[in-house]
Amino acid sequence: MLSDTLTAGLERYRIGAKIRTLRLKKKLGLVQLGEHTGLSPAMLSKIERGQLFPTLPTLLRIAMVFGVGLEHFFVEASERPTIAVVRKKDRLRLPDQAGDAIPSYFFESLDFPVTDRKLQAFYAEFPSRSDASEAHQHAGAELIYVLKGRLAVGIAGDDVVLEKGDAMYFDSGAPHSYRGEGTSECSAIVVTVPK
Repeated sequence: MLSDTLTAGLERYRIGAKIRTLRLKKKLGLVQLGEHTGLSPAMLSKIERGQLFPTLPTLLRIAMVFGVGLEHFFVEASERPTIAVVRKKDRLRLPDQAGDAIPSYFFESLDFPVTDRKLQAFYAEFPSRSDASEAHQHAGAELIYVLKGRLAVGIAGDDVVLEKGDAMYFDSGAPHSYRGEGTSECSAIVVTVPK
């Protein structure tokens, strides 16, 4: 139980309101955010309404979904240019859907410490013999560059197969899915830009 002093100190940061703003900007429901973070929708609702303050690890899980750093919740924007280095050892590897026995892909954010990003960049791995990911869509555009293997991108009723060195740009507002093609693993850089 937090003291009144600690509660008052935390309330001034309006962490819950900032999470809600980020969630609505991404057009995510509480259930969807829960799927991405592993947190229950009820807990997320309490955090957003200021009835519960998240621990730092919990807040970091939420921050990573939105591509912001922890400082987003504690400081105002500064006049310094944005610079962030993400070391390979520091990246967090996540499956496309929590709890799936064989994920369709794993992704690692390449720019998670940056607050208020203009784009999102990911390193993605697509296991061989996995099923296609669930079709999803988001506002903006997406660019995929295949580093190794073969990748099938399902979009507009067609599968576009990309090989090492191939790139594909598309309107990510169209439902799309991914599937590693062939018997070897596939990896790619995926960049999304919101509208």
